[in-house]
Amino acid sequence: MSETAASFIAKSTIKAADVEHRRKINFNIGKYNAVVPQGKGQFDNVHLARERAKNIKWRAIETLDQQLEEFELNFSKRGGKVIWAENGQQAIDEILQICRQKNCQTLVKSKSMVTEEIHLNQALQENNIDSIETDLGEYIQQLDGEAPYHIVTPAMHKSKEDVAKLFAEKLGTDPKLTPEALTLVARNILRKKYVEAEVGVTGANFIISDIGGIAITENEGNARLSCAFPKTHIVVVGIEKIIPSLTDLALFWPLLSTYGTGQKMTVYNTIVTGPKQANETDGPEEMYVILLDNGRTNILQNPKQRESLYCIRCGACLNTCPIYKNIGGHAYGATYSGPIGSVITPHLQGMQEFKHLSYASSLCGSCTEVCAVKINLHELLLDNRKESVEEGLSSLAERAAWKIWRLANMNRSLMNMANGKLKNKWVNKVFTQWTARRGQLHFSDKTFNQQWKERFSQ
Repeated sequence: MSETAASFIAKSTIKAADVEHRRKINFNIGKYNAVVPQGKGQFDNVHLARERAKNIKWRAIETLDQQLEEFELNFSKRGGKVIWAENGQQAIDEILQICRQKNCQTLVKSKSMVTEEIHLNQALQENNIDSIETDLGEYIQQLDGEAPYHIVTPAMHKSKEDVAKLFAEKLGTDPKLTPEALTLVARNILRKKYVEAEVGVTGANFIISDIGGIAITENEGNARLSCAFPKTHIVVVGIEKIIPSLTDLALFWPLLSTYGTGQKMTVYNTIVTGPKQANETDGPEEMYVILLDNGRTNILQNPKQRESLYCIRCGACLNTCPIYKNIGGHAYGATYSGPIGSVITPHLQGMQEFKHLSYASSLCGSCTEVCAVKINLHELLLDNRKESVEEGLSSLAERAAWKIWRLANMNRSLMNMANGKLKNKWVNKVFTQWTARRGQLHFSDKTFNQQWKERFSQ
């Protein structure tokens, strides 16, 4: 068993027994479940909308090289600079180089899972650059020294009392402040940082190839401020975020807001096509887009797993997953948690270290049912399991156990040979890996085959 698998089991065991944690998660996800149907109401046929979105992403991923080159060409025409990064370290090196050129001491950063993926904040801190998360949820997590708990809602596992206590400890505020007052405290602190910062870093919800622009959707306006106030704007984005046309946003923005937060449309929707032009008064003087691979081409070259690159990071699969709702986001030990994280992480960070995530599933299919772009997530989890076995990553004991199981189940005389008590005793002692965290297997005294014969042979 790998260290990451052992850590996952230990953390998930603790969280699964934490009743208070489960209460907070169910409370917050319950609010989400209450408003999603309202967002869906804007679609005449929501299933058709999801199917069309999937087809658009299929086209984009199947022609990914052409789409990215078209984006670079159009973005460069307006003075933007594109940097191709094969891995996280290359992306960090490029960002640090830009920061050194700009004598950057303060950097403001909007919510971005891909920057979490490459551990950007840690790299900036090690190079004496003050990096401030400006999304409220991310700011809360940064104050607490924690990674985001959820793809969309970073501090979902914290109650308003938890946040008030954290602000009191870190910022010296009254521990009885209301959520509104806490928000104003964070706002007053962060507003000053936008003016001080030499560099702003954002992610992108979509890269638009035909206009050479990035699209950002948010509810707080912090990403827009991170784009506009600093003289230098750096975008870090995964190559899979490409969509072919500006007109595609008319479908993707409502889908993302509905399945992400239950809104018909998020509050701020921004398209940025480059640095400030000669006839413009606002915007950065320089703009860079870092197109990050970091294992995505491993998924691209896999005909079955390629579908996972359609993901628009709405987080719906996390909110419906019974595993996630019991063990939480941090137990996964990876940037991307929940069903989508369990699908892509083994390919982004290594099957040997993270194959266990694909087994952390009930295979109920709820993730596939709620996916905004109809990714067959539960089937991809099964494909991951198959790939891990084919790569020889299962133990000798596991392979032997399943070989015996298969032999017994394919042989009717063996199945009918022993009584139920003998089977129960033998199987539960041999399949200890199964029964260690599950109830014991139970066989009836007579097989279905034997009961059928007794009933109908006369």
